[in-house]
Amino acid sequence: MSYYGTTYWQLLWNNLRARPIRTALSVVGVALQVAFVLLIVGMTLGWVSDWQKRVEGVGADIIVQPPNASIFFQLGNAVLPESMAQTIQQAAGVDEVSPVLVIANQKTLDIVYGIDFKSFNALSKGFVFLAGGPFQNPEDVIVDDLHAARHHLHVGDKVDMFNREMTVCGIVAHGKGARSFIPLATAQGIAGAEHRVTLFYVRSTGHTETARQAIVQLLPANYIVRSMQDYLTLMNSSNLPAMRPFLRVMILLGVSISFLVVLLTMHTMVLERTREIGILKALGASRAEIARLFVAESTVMAALGVVIGLTATFLVRAFLRSWSPGTVVLLTVDWLAASVGLAFLGALLGALYPAWRASGFDPVDALAFE
Repeated sequence: MSYYGTTYWQLLWNNLRARPIRTALSVVGVALQVAFVLLIVGMTLGWVSDWQKRVEGVGADIIVQPPNASIFFQLGNAVLPESMAQTIQQAAGVDEVSPVLVIANQKTLDIVYGIDFKSFNALSKGFVFLAGGPFQNPEDVIVDDLHAARHHLHVGDKVDMFNREMTVCGIVAHGKGARSFIPLATAQGIAGAEHRVTLFYVRSTGHTETARQAIVQLLPANYIVRSMQDYLTLMNSSNLPAMRPFLRVMILLGVSISFLVVLLTMHTMVLERTREIGILKALGASRAEIARLFVAESTVMAALGVVIGLTATFLVRAFLRSWSPGTVVLLTVDWLAASVGLAFLGALLGALYPAWRASGFDPVDALAFE
């Protein structure tokens, strides 16, 4: 426009300030989209990353599972005979074998490992006890420091697990598979899986592939014998079969939120500013300049929404860390950039039709509009 410069930006800001509630709602809508995408995706990626690190922290080189077993141990059944540990131990290159029964605590949604303490502890440098010590009784439970902090537990406290009263005998540093550990025999009694386990963790003498191939030769052909490196590769979020559709749905929902909010706001603004548009056209504004004004307004609202959304996301992440130790919200640079881009994309798409409609008004009809 010939009268642009300071006048243009004053017009833009005055238009936004003239309708503060509607502008605020649009900004909040964009902010919600940014926070929604980042928190949902961040918590999902964080859970996968945390699980990956904890499995790696066990110290095993190889994982043995039954046929068709899930990479998520909590979804597996205890069908492997515990005695298979002796068979695996005979394989060339195998140093240590530890049977594990994985149970999901329905009340807390935590994963509990039923372990043979001696063999599980031998897989790595062992548990790092911050308080207490190993199992002394069948009803003992070892918890990691994050679980203890979340539930305010101390050595000697009684906890209700699987409708049993268990006693906290030790608190260990986190990072070794589960957050709670109980004796293997106790876990088998709870799960009704006498002498059966969910999986075997195996440590090799140093030549992982040699040991893995030797185990494969000893076990039935349909058993799953993976190196830890292969397992961790499968646990990458981009390789999980259900992850991509889930992330796509989150993206679609996020774009839809900002699109609908901005579309409704800008469309209403066009209807309310018909005479204003007529005046601008009478002063010489072109269709492109009118459209540019409305797109610029939606861009400013999107920018404000992005700033508020990012701020809210980091505040919520900090709150979750203090309120629930162990909750991981993984905010990667890629997803931060994607959420910002999606916010502006949704706002742009929402502004296109109102901008096009506004630019097409006839100045005579617009000036005569009441």
